[in-house]
Amino acid sequence: MLYSIPNILTYLRILAVPLLAACFYLDGDMANWLALLIFILAAVTDFFDGYLARAWDQQSSLGRMLDPIADKLLVSVVLLMLVHSGTISGLHVWAAIIILCREILVSGLREFLAELQVTVHVTQLAKLKTTGQMVALGFLLAGGAGDKIFAFTSQLGLALLWTAALLTIYTGYDYFRVGINHVINSGN
Repeated sequence: MLYSIPNILTYLRILAVPLLAACFYLDGDMANWLALLIFILAAVTDFFDGYLARAWDQQSSLGRMLDPIADKLLVSVVLLMLVHSGTISGLHVWAAIIILCREILVSGLREFLAELQVTVHVTQLAKLKTTGQMVALGFLLAGGAGDKIFAFTSQLGLALLWTAALLTIYTGYDYFRVGINHVINSGN
C-alpha cells in the first residue's frame, strides 16, 4: 500500500507545499497564477486520494495518517505565506489565526481521542468548511493578478476566508464538545 495511487496523490500534495511557497518569492502576475495552479492541483489530489482509496479498497493506515497532515500543511503554509506577502493583513489576520488554531486544536484532539480508541468522523459541515477554505485561499492566491480580471477577487477571497473562519469555530467547537464528553465519560 506504500505506493498505491491514493498514497502517491497524498505524497504529491505534500511535495506541492514547498513548491507553492516558492511561488511567493517570484515576481509578477505569473507567480500568482502558478501558485494558484499548484494549489488547485493539490486540492484536487485531496479529493481523489480519498475517493480512489475507498473505490479501490486501498485505504491504509499510512493514508489515514498522511492525508490530514497533507491537508493541514497545505492550508497552514498558504495562510502563512499570504500573511507574509500582505495579501492577508490587518484584522483579516485574525481569520487566518482562527483557522490555524482550529487545525492545531483538532489535530491534538484527534490524537488524544485515538489513544482512547475513539474516532471522530468528519461531518458534512466540516467538509463544507474545508471546501470554503480552499475556495477562499484560491481567490487569495490569485490576488492582484485576479483583481485585474475580476475587480473584487481579493475582497471576495477575504469574505470567504471569514466565512470559513466562522465555520471553523463552529466545527472546532463540535469536535471539542465530543472530545470533552469522552474525557468526562472515561473518568479521567
